[in-house]
Amino acid sequence: MRNWLLVFILAATAASSAFAQAPHNDRYGNRMAPYVPSPQTAVERMLEMAHLKPGETLFDLGSGDGRVLITAAQKYQVKAIGIEISDKLVASTNRRIEQLGLQNNAKVLRGDLFECDLSGADTVVVYLITHANEKLRPRLEKFLKPGSRVVSFDYAIPGWKPTKVDLSDPRGHRIYLYEMPPQKN
Repeated sequence: MRNWLLVFILAATAASSAFAQAPHNDRYGNRMAPYVPSPQTAVERMLEMAHLKPGETLFDLGSGDGRVLITAAQKYQVKAIGIEISDKLVASTNRRIEQLGLQNNAKVLRGDLFECDLSGADTVVVYLITHANEKLRPRLEKFLKPGSRVVSFDYAIPGWKPTKVDLSDPRGHRIYLYEMPPQKN
């Protein structure tokens, strides 16, 4: 019993020490959703629902592996900007974008989705949990111009009424489309 306890204490101490020494940046420590890639069929449907037009700007908040950005830039000829907190995903996605020759139309920036300027967005795509969507909502309302679209995969944005909800996915995924209302005078 004593040997097991000693091994446990040593392992816990080593893990604690490794964590304390691991590089981290508190500035981006507010992870609001785990990285879960969206199925490509859902990406296609989200972009279709957004009614993208060539030359528009799309932001993907928490862009992960960049599949939304790449598909939007290739298929709809939009300027696609991803915001991602993972250094690894930023680097690998930007490499893939460059390999595909899309660097003039798509890029991923390392940053916090709660701090980025969204004022140039025509469409914003999110795959965040409900709590994160609720926290993000005031920023969307502040920065997005009337007529801008917000597409949320799987989770609604509390307090907003969707323009459309797509329930066609056989696995039960939902896609919510929202449109920013006209400014009140």
